[in-house]
Amino acid sequence: MAGHSKWANIKHRKGAQDARRGKIFTKLIKEITVAARMGGGDPASNPRLRRALDAAKAENMPKDNMDRAVKKGTGELEGVSYEESTYEGYGPGGAAVFVESLTDNKNRAVSEIRHCFSKCGGNLGAGGCVAWMFDTKGYLVVEKSAIDEDQLMEAALEAGAEDVREDGSNFEVITAPEDFEAVREAIDAAGITHIAAEVTMLPQNTTSLAGKEAQQMIRLMDMLDNCDDVQKVYTNADIPDEMVA
Repeated sequence: MAGHSKWANIKHRKGAQDARRGKIFTKLIKEITVAARMGGGDPASNPRLRRALDAAKAENMPKDNMDRAVKKGTGELEGVSYEESTYEGYGPGGAAVFVESLTDNKNRAVSEIRHCFSKCGGNLGAGGCVAWMFDTKGYLVVEKSAIDEDQLMEAALEAGAEDVREDGSNFEVITAPEDFEAVREAIDAAGITHIAAEVTMLPQNTTSLAGKEAQQMIRLMDMLDNCDDVQKVYTNADIPDEMVA
């Protein structure tokens, strides 16, 4: 996974192809609910809610589902109260793994997450053990075939992006978190289609894995992605394309 987009794009394709749409919806509904609870139900003044709703629309979630999630967050409808927490650890080969969780039962969440690590040759660590290896950034991915690089750079950099770089068949646009919305709006206004857009955690450097360790790492990421209490997973693992495929 050289570059953040490889794992993100794999998940994007799998999400569209496999039978886990219900699980994807569950994670998105949690995020919408918490975003609305923390920042109010108006996406115009709540960037986190706006991003969550955009992600839900990208997965073709029915509008009624989104509206109910917002109302549960604002208290207009009764709903479950979710707590945010993060977990950090090391996967196979010492690769860093950072997990974001939204759960109504922290004991269950930590137990399931610890099980995933131990099952795949990793170990859950203390808070702060790997967070320093990542930077919070705005992140957009545009397929090279969809746009001219100069046009993308002009739109992104003029709106405040920090960098536009190549990663395989894609361009990656990197922003400070506070500039993400402005850059995304500028790219949309330019008629440029992106295949991923989020505020995420990018690794400062990567850990190369191969063979059994790479296989175990892919299994760990899959297991964590499948946990109901896990919202997002980040890693600095660098796995060869052919193994991921």
